[in-house]
Amino acid sequence: MSSGFKVMSLTDAAAGRIKAIIADADRPIAGLRVGVKNGGCAGMSYTMEYAEARKPGEDMIEDKGVTVFIDPKAVLFLLGTEMDFQTNKLSAQFVFNNPNQTSACGCGESVAITPANPEALRATA
Repeated sequence: MSSGFKVMSLTDAAAGRIKAIIADADRPIAGLRVGVKNGGCAGMSYTMEYAEARKPGEDMIEDKGVTVFIDPKAVLFLLGTEMDFQTNKLSAQFVFNNPNQTSACGCGESVAITPANPEALRATA
């Protein structure tokens, strides 16, 4: 975004896991594409997929040696989000620490997100 603030940032753990995923891909990968889609019991869920190239209109985040492309429809839902990768005894998964998230379902697969107000963000930046 040209507004001067980053849509999303990565923890060291997330960057390391993305690097490993891209290294194991069966084709050349430019980065990871992140977005949101409607669905799930709380209303929305995060999406991730390999990105072979930047699509028109996408924001591109370069953080800790990793390239992440942000689906243009997801930008206002992801502003200020930190992407992490957490491992415990039962699972290993990407976790989105999103200040715009208002609730989540019990299974952790779906969230409710209120779009960020860019004007309010500019006022605090």
